[in-house]
Amino acid sequence: MQNKQSDIPTLGILGGGQLARMTAYAAFHLGMSVAIFEEKKDAPCQNITPFHFTGAWNDTAKLTEFAEKSDIITLENEFVAPSTLEFLESLGKPVFPSSKTLKQIQDKFTQKTVLKDHGLPVSQFYPIDSENAAYECGKNLGYPFLIKRRKHGYDGYGNRTVHSEHDIPQALAELGFPNHSVYAEGFIDFELELATMIARSKTGEIVTYPVVETIQENHICKYVIAPARLSSTLIDEVISLAKSAIERLDGVGIFGVEMFLDTDANILINELAPRPHNSGHYTMEACYTSQFQNLLRAIFGWKLGSTQMVIPAAVMVNLLGKRNGLAHLKSVDFSKIPPVANLHIYGKSACRVGRKMGHLTVRGNSVTECLSLAQHLESQIEL
Repeated sequence: MQNKQSDIPTLGILGGGQLARMTAYAAFHLGMSVAIFEEKKDAPCQNITPFHFTGAWNDTAKLTEFAEKSDIITLENEFVAPSTLEFLESLGKPVFPSSKTLKQIQDKFTQKTVLKDHGLPVSQFYPIDSENAAYECGKNLGYPFLIKRRKHGYDGYGNRTVHSEHDIPQALAELGFPNHSVYAEGFIDFELELATMIARSKTGEIVTYPVVETIQENHICKYVIAPARLSSTLIDEVISLAKSAIERLDGVGIFGVEMFLDTDANILINELAPRPHNSGHYTMEACYTSQFQNLLRAIFGWKLGSTQMVIPAAVMVNLLGKRNGLAHLKSVDFSKIPPVANLHIYGKSACRVGRKMGHLTVRGNSVTECLSLAQHLESQIEL
């Protein structure tokens, strides 16, 4: 497929945040052009391409202009309305993931239902259509349990832990119920949080990235440890479940699969993300082919690249905002960042407490070595 004005293929990306930015740079490295469609004018991608469109997700005139510049379209987050993807598909544009796949993943209650119906292991969950239904969930699940928004939750936003029936009214109010649909999910007593990335091509080829450990702080991923310190048996189980989930959804592109290892050594699927994932950022320096490169290979139908790590271990640390205000690096001595470390700053205009402002990846011979250096370097960076 070729752009109307050039033989160079143009990748269209819905969204203009850091994931779109990293995807765009991967496209540039493959010689492609990039078009961006974003709701906000001050997004990190605003200055990286002349083909930058700003408008609402239902602005069909702007979407048509964007589509005319794009050969294949992907997305950087699952908050885009499926109707936007359907409109682009109606123009004859290949969109990956498809509107059908997005519909199954975007609504987390629907996502869990699909996974359960295919026999894949998930925690117990129930719909909530009234306050009384929430109390019934407490009886069925026991306390504590989680109440989650069905759509648009991320990094702890859109989740509340309910410790007793007295917490239910406040949890529902804080989640915006009934204006926002919610559901209940059983609390998992877990030993580890795990993740892996799956790349699946439109040709059907599929590759899996190393299983990693994720460490959360205040419901936000703080560290990613690659590879996970698990037995080969558990690694194989995680990979098998992740591949099955994406194949059942007929997904094309790159997918993040989050899982729990519970205290009884059971693997449970937590959530799927139909896009590049924070837990896969380490692949940019630590794997032969990054998650962003394999996203492009998957949607263009090219042979997928090797997902093997180029070194024994890597640790990625998210650099989170510690203040509210304009975004800028307050202090960092670049001369003290060693060659085994890579610093990424996302170019966001505003800093907020807990917001992902960048990340740092450290490569080395052992997880212990990488984690120690990552923690030291992070302590020297002030955002």
